[in-house]
Formats: sequence, C-alpha cells, structure tokens
Amino acid sequence: MSDVSSGRDRDRDEEGRARNARPRDGLGRPLPYGAEGVARQPEGVVRAPEETVTEAQALLDAGRPFHAHEVFEDAWKSGPDEERGLWRALAQLAVGLTHSARGNTAGGARLLRRGATGLTAWAEATGRPTPFGIDLTSLDVWATTLAQKVEDHAPTPDAATNAPRLRP
Repeated sequence: MSDVSSGRDRDRDEEGRARNARPRDGLGRPLPYGAEGVARQPEGVVRAPEETVTEAQALLDAGRPFHAHEVFEDAWKSGPDEERGLWRALAQLAVGLTHSARGNTAGGARLLRRGATGLTAWAEATGRPTPFGIDLTSLDVWATTLAQKVEDHAPTPDAATNAPRLRP
C-alpha cells in the first residue's frame, strides 16, 4: 500500500503492520529520514511487573519518558485485567512528562493529571497503594505538582531532571 501524500511506500514491520521507521529523538519526536536518532523501544514485549518498573525507571532517568511510556503500554496491553488501570495511568504520566518537556503545556498538564487520577482510582479500587514497590501517593504528588508548574508557564521541564521516582 502506498502513502499517496508522499509518494513513498509505507514503512512496515516484519508482520506487515504499518510502522513509522523514521528515527526519533529522546522525547519521541520524529526526525528526518537519515538523521541519527535514539534507539527505539521494541513494542509488544511481555515483561514481569518488576522488570517493567525497572526498565521504565531507567528510561525516565535517561530523559526518555516517551520510551518509558511504551514500556508501560506493553504492560497495560499484555498484563492481567486487574493491572491494566495501573499501567495505563503510569503510561499517561510518562506521556504527560513527554508533552511537558516538548513544551506542550496544556496537553502535558492534562495527561499528568489524568495519570494521577488514574493511579488514585486504581489504588482505591484495589486497596494497593504500593504495587510492585511503586509509591502511588508520591507519584500523585509529583504529577500534580509538575502539572501546576507547567500550567504556570514555568520553563519547559527537562525530562531527566523532572523524572519521577517510581520506587522510594
């Protein structure tokens, strides 16, 4: 199948699904073909919850929240139903940090708050405030504080400096 707008064939993965093969920067923004980007996170990887948290934290610490979001998304899509709300909320926090670091104040703040609300709702519904060692209360405070800073038009946050601590 061709991409009519560019005259190029669409990028596809090994299974034939459309995938954009353009290189990306550390915040997941597409770069021009041929530019040097950062390594992409493989999609669809099934990990143990502890491995998900460890890998996502390393990516957050490296200033790559977009890539951490993809790790959380894998857990959200492959994990048990009762954990999906947790992983979805964590993915929203990571993407909220991504948008904030890109300078998208409205979208970043909105996603940070949506993720915080999701974590609180999940913790209340399950009675688990520290699943897999993740301190959901501290993440809620981190997300709402950063969302307010972003809305107050503080300087665009650096993703690595402002990365949350998933575990104390």
